[in-house]
Amino acid sequence: MDCIFCKIVQHQLPAQVLFENEKVISILDINPIHYGHALVIPKTHCADFLHIPESDLHDVLHVTQIVARAIVRSLNLEGFNIFSNNGRIAGQSVFHFHMHITPRYPNDNIQFILELKSYSADSMIEYADKIRNNISP
Repeated sequence: MDCIFCKIVQHQLPAQVLFENEKVISILDINPIHYGHALVIPKTHCADFLHIPESDLHDVLHVTQIVARAIVRSLNLEGFNIFSNNGRIAGQSVFHFHMHITPRYPNDNIQFILELKSYSADSMIEYADKIRNNISP
């Protein structure tokens, strides 16, 4: 397998490790949005959010909270973003699931430009039904 994150997990490639336990590693992003931008990566390879085992997801979220607290304290932040890109169209460039923790600052010029839509009453019901019919715990 030629996964850069798997190589980092196995300590075959260098990284600035912020936190590590038996299931998860957190590192500084090599191309940060802001300095202090961190990644939280499960040690088990899985392509995206839909493929991570539930037990690993719990560990990833727990470590994301631990590292986010440390980033907020150490950089004296008022806010931060947590996100995960899933699929090429969503901006995923490394196909090993991971979470981003990005520091935010006043006037940092990072914008999420959204064109919000409105449902008609019928289309909202239609979309809800489609989704409900595909939910399986």
